[in-house]
Amino acid sequence: MNSGMAQAAGLAQRKALKIMEITLHLGAHRCASTSFQYYMRKNGARLAASGAGFWGPQHVRKGLLKGVMPSPGAVPADQQFQRARGRILLQVAQFADAGIGRLIVSDENMIGTPRDCLRNMRLYPAIGERMARHGAAFGPLVTRAVLSIRAQDTWWRSAVAFGVARGAQVPGPAELSHIAAGSRSWRDVITDLACALPQVQLLVLPHECFAALPERRLAAMLGREGVPQAHAREWLNRAPDLAALRTVLADRGGDAGALPPGDGTWQPFSRTERASMREAYADDLFWLRAGADGLATLIEEPGSDQTVKTPQVQAQIRGQGYDKEGARRMAQAGRS
Repeated sequence: MNSGMAQAAGLAQRKALKIMEITLHLGAHRCASTSFQYYMRKNGARLAASGAGFWGPQHVRKGLLKGVMPSPGAVPADQQFQRARGRILLQVAQFADAGIGRLIVSDENMIGTPRDCLRNMRLYPAIGERMARHGAAFGPLVTRAVLSIRAQDTWWRSAVAFGVARGAQVPGPAELSHIAAGSRSWRDVITDLACALPQVQLLVLPHECFAALPERRLAAMLGREGVPQAHAREWLNRAPDLAALRTVLADRGGDAGALPPGDGTWQPFSRTERASMREAYADDLFWLRAGADGLATLIEEPGSDQTVKTPQVQAQIRGQGYDKEGARRMAQAGRS
């Protein structure tokens, strides 16, 4: 970043800090993120009138975040990052000048991709590094991050079907067994995320509670009622069923016989594997309901009387003193 752009970015940040708060909506994938983003786009004018702005994938994937995660090439990684940070702050300042006081940035690819998860057979293995860089790029304007989680058996089922539809190979029994037995849980994902964003309030919304209620998800993000109700019941980007997957495989010359017979939803995992994955999710929810070690707030009830009630004890321990005690650590190898 040249000196002129650096000065402009610094001025933009100082100006935006006075009036702007940013919420990062991180997905996860296969948790109705596309439906939520559609709802937000369709209600953009209504939101702007109330002082809320929205950046979705259509906005941020057009080069805005390029360089936050370094790409190979002649430009050094630090220079790539500084350019990305400058672009972000200048656009944030433009929104602040337009009267936007709350900006929701929604892009589930900030935490990784389903392809990364399938390749590693683990839930978001690089979320800590990725979100440390994204958090630094947006800077102190970020006050809240929101993550949706979903039962592991249904999340992986959906991710596997989506991956095969996008060109991945149909996983075999050994790969599926490895995924089902994986020890990296949502607890580990959340711990890594909290470590990467130590000064940011982290909200966790179960997919099972909020999937069909984007307006309630928005209310949780904003911490207030009075959100738009229009376009709240469209369901987009569903995982393909067996018939659709057979067609995809046949069209690309793959072996449709690798899929089981029948129609409807593809369930690649055995009953035993599904039970093990559901037990892991129950452990994740138990940990979250018990306070998540002060790292995150679980919101299960979409009703207005339960939305965004952060325990006061969390506010007392999630500052610099909490970090000094070493409580925010990346998930250990034994839990990865």
